[in-house]
Amino acid sequence: MTCRHIEIRPLTPALGAEISGPEGRQLDLSQPLDAAVFADIERAFHEYAVLVFRDQRLDPAALAAFAGRFGPLGRYPFAAPLPGHPHVVPIIKEAHQTTNFGGMWHSDTAYLERPPLGSALYALEVPPLGGDTLFANMVLAYESLSSGMQALLDGLKAINSAAKNGGTVRAAPLAEGTMVGRDLDKMATHEAVHPVVRTHPVTGRKALYVNRAHTVRFEAMSEAESAPILEFLFAHAVREEFTCRVRWAPGTLALWDNRCTQHYPLNDYHGHRRVMHRVTIEGERPV
Repeated sequence: MTCRHIEIRPLTPALGAEISGPEGRQLDLSQPLDAAVFADIERAFHEYAVLVFRDQRLDPAALAAFAGRFGPLGRYPFAAPLPGHPHVVPIIKEAHQTTNFGGMWHSDTAYLERPPLGSALYALEVPPLGGDTLFANMVLAYESLSSGMQALLDGLKAINSAAKNGGTVRAAPLAEGTMVGRDLDKMATHEAVHPVVRTHPVTGRKALYVNRAHTVRFEAMSEAESAPILEFLFAHAVREEFTCRVRWAPGTLALWDNRCTQHYPLNDYHGHRRVMHRVTIEGERPV
C-alpha cells in the first residue's frame, strides 16, 4: 500500500510493519497526530495487523491517548492498572521469575463477550537479549485451510474460558512478581461463545478465531470430541509462514489487531527484568 504521510517497512510477507514518518523521519506519538497522518496509520493497521513504532517517549497518559484514537479503551479484568491511569496495565517479569504473563499463543481475552479490537504494548525495560514477541496472521491461517475444513468450521462456535491455562498465563506470574492481580478467583465466570471463524468488520476477510490459551471446546460437543480438530487448528494457526517477530528495545511501541492475530511473548530471558505498559482497545462482538 502507498501512504503519503508515513513510511512502511514490512516485517514479513505474512504480517507486521515498522512505521515511521516520510523518508524515515521519526513520528512523535506523544504529540497529537494530524488527521491525515493518523488516517494513514489506521490504513496500515488494517493492512498489516501489527504495527511497530521505534524510539518513542510515552508516559502512561500519552500511551492511552494514542491508543484511544483507535476506539474506546477497555480494562483488563485480572491485573490492576497503574495508579491514576485506569487503562494502563504494567506487564512486569522480575529477574527471579520463571513464568511470564501470557506465555503461550493466544488472542487477548477471547473469553469476553466483546473481546478487544486491539492492544498497544510499550517497552520501558527489556533484557539485553530475548523477550521477543511472535505474531501470527489468522486470516492466512484460515485461507490456507482446505475448502472442506473451511466449510466445517464456518458453521461452528467455540467455548472460550479464562479458566483454561489461567494458572500458567496469568495467576502464576501475578502471584510471583510485582504485578498486582485482582479477581483471580473469578476466572471460571469469564466464559464466552464465539464463532470459530470471524469476519473482520473493516476488511471483510475471514479469520480463524480459536487459540490454545482460551478455547476449550466446540459448542454442543464435548472436550474429547473437540480436541482432535482443535489441536490441529492450534498448530496450524502458528505455522512459521504465517508469523513475524518483534524485537523490543526501550521506547518501542507495538500495536496489534486482536481480531485477526495471535501472539506469543517468548520466555527466554530468565535472570533479567522486563517492564512493559499495555493498553486495551475495546472491540465488538465477533461475527
